[in-house]
Amino acid sequence: MDSSPLAGRQPPDCAAILVAAGRGVRAGAGEPKQFRSLGGVPLLARTVLPFVHCEAIARLVLVVPNPEDARRRLSDHLPAGAPVDYVQGGDTRQQSSAAGLAAAGNFPIVLVHDGARPFVDEPLIRRVLEEARRSGAAVPLVPVSETLRRVDSEGASLGTVRREEFALAQTPQGFRKEVLERALRWALESGFEGTDEAELVEKSGQKVTRVEGSAANIKITTPEDLARARRLLDEGPASDGLRVGIGYDIHALVSGRELILGGVKVPHPFGPAAHSDGDLICHAATDALLGAAGLPDIGQLFPDTDPEWKSASSLRLLEEAASRVRGAGYRLVNLDLVLVAEEPRLVPHLPAIRTNLARALHCSEERIGVKGKRGEGIGFAGRREGMAAQAVVLLAREEKPVR
Repeated sequence: MDSSPLAGRQPPDCAAILVAAGRGVRAGAGEPKQFRSLGGVPLLARTVLPFVHCEAIARLVLVVPNPEDARRRLSDHLPAGAPVDYVQGGDTRQQSSAAGLAAAGNFPIVLVHDGARPFVDEPLIRRVLEEARRSGAAVPLVPVSETLRRVDSEGASLGTVRREEFALAQTPQGFRKEVLERALRWALESGFEGTDEAELVEKSGQKVTRVEGSAANIKITTPEDLARARRLLDEGPASDGLRVGIGYDIHALVSGRELILGGVKVPHPFGPAAHSDGDLICHAATDALLGAAGLPDIGQLFPDTDPEWKSASSLRLLEEAASRVRGAGYRLVNLDLVLVAEEPRLVPHLPAIRTNLARALHCSEERIGVKGKRGEGIGFAGRREGMAAQAVVLLAREEKPVR
């Protein structure tokens, strides 16, 4: 029997359609709502990431007003190689859903999610997926917690209604592909315009099953919603905008490889076994930067399966990461880093290393701290089998528009 962690895991069988083709006029003046900055990251990018990280999702289709513009705005904020397609949206929600479904491929399960719900999480995605596989159609619902009153067209109160009989519908909504195709076809033939896909499926004769929604899964519609979302990200007036990140890297040592630390070639008979140049100092600093800004880590942005990064300069990766961090709206306060190695001595190379790091990070050298620690004969470093580096970064928010 296979007892590995992957044993029995459901293979990817789902396409997710993120509908974000609206003009967002209720969000007020400014750039389109789906591209407004939320924590220095476009709102739509934050919505996409939980689906990227869900192993059951094989393809993502973003339905947007302008595919090329959306690709340009989002590419720096999504992991390299993420299975994302961009599709032109329609004039209505149903037209956009149909366009997304046509581009979704032949997967048995389809999710449809509002591009303006950036706080969706993977547990909710999985709940909807599992129920859609079981019953054919699923919608997340949240109980109504406030008292509901019925009003007339003039706004006059006509009495209280039982809130237990009502719930708030959310997305993602999940369907077997043929169920959603049939519902969209019925709506087109009937001239019916629904509020969401679950309503179309119900009207076309298919039962939709309820799953537990999430109170945090709010939809951004108005300027007040956007302000609330920023408070949820701790960006309100009480926040000082500081973010801390930790980076760590470790490599075994092998003969015949150059030892490069902080962009400096250090004379040594051994070097790191690595896909890139194996620069531990730059790798640890890069992951600390990306982590502090809430961006995908070095393995996602610069995967070792991509030939572009084979033997690549790690200073180049650090500079690219720093550019993405600035694009996310942060500036470096300081970087502190320690290299654990029995040999060689790091002190003679520290000035050059600090200069290289400061240049890559576009900051002064006084913001960079680098030190070496010996293994003292203990562990892999002490036995000269490998080296490790750990970095801590402090970032501060610097309000600027997202590119």
